[in-house]
Amino acid sequence: MAHVSDVLSAGDIARFSNLQVLARSVVEGFCSGLHRSPHKGFSVEFKEHRSYVPGDDIRTIDWKLFGKTDRLYIREYEEETNLRCTILLDSSGSMKYSGSRSNGSTKHDYAVRTAACLAYLMLQQQDSVGLVTFDKKVRRYIPPRARPNHLQVIINELQAQKPEFETELGDVFHEMVAKMHRRGLVIIISDLFGDVDRLMKSLAQFRHANHEIMIFQIWDPDELDFPFRQWTQFASLESAANRHLVDPAQIRRAYLEKLAQYRDQVTKGCNRHRISLVPMTTDQPHADSLAAYLALRRKGR
Repeated sequence: MAHVSDVLSAGDIARFSNLQVLARSVVEGFCSGLHRSPHKGFSVEFKEHRSYVPGDDIRTIDWKLFGKTDRLYIREYEEETNLRCTILLDSSGSMKYSGSRSNGSTKHDYAVRTAACLAYLMLQQQDSVGLVTFDKKVRRYIPPRARPNHLQVIINELQAQKPEFETELGDVFHEMVAKMHRRGLVIIISDLFGDVDRLMKSLAQFRHANHEIMIFQIWDPDELDFPFRQWTQFASLESAANRHLVDPAQIRRAYLEKLAQYRDQVTKGCNRHRISLVPMTTDQPHADSLAAYLALRRKGR
């Protein structure tokens, strides 16, 4: 079993101890400004049963049902929280990239630690948080919960992820819109590589459903300044057969122009749909970047 400390350092925890994620738009159960009252635990409204799995709190076992069926089931309740947050983590092949300036960390490693920080922060302020991992399709959906042991559930899933396969963000996000029936905060952690038009259409569906969206776009510095100087073989991390030996000097200008066009499209699309877009690079401490951004949000900027 993975431990929280495997992906979330004591320094990360200390850095976030006094921060609040405040959604700008009105979401279900959320009061503008500071939370009106702290979360008090489970509500009395029963939701459903599910099968017991090792690690579940035995206090939630329905012993009366066990007496009738001789099988262990957990009673689940609808939790009353101020904010429901769902973190969507990109585990596609392109997230495996690691350049010379990223201290051995892949974009996916960086994304996992960012997701862990945000999950911890949400649970510390007594909001509910869930996790979606995906590549070309949704791989795992952990619904939002605010229980004390829920962070360990999320950490275990984050540790189990191995980036591979291609992805089409538009298809995945379209699928998730249908699964998320209650309004809340959607946090996307991804490099956003894919068709921009399809991406924006799917993000518009989230906004139409009154979700607020924050995107943490993960970059390796190599992707932003294309530092290659000698003949280099470039291989797709999502399709092993797709590789090319090229002279970087011949394509650098065209690459940077295409990159600028792409970033402009994404930025304008996010602005149009009132989506917060936060670029992050793997050579910068993720906690520093998150803390600075969340501090600005707290001030209402």
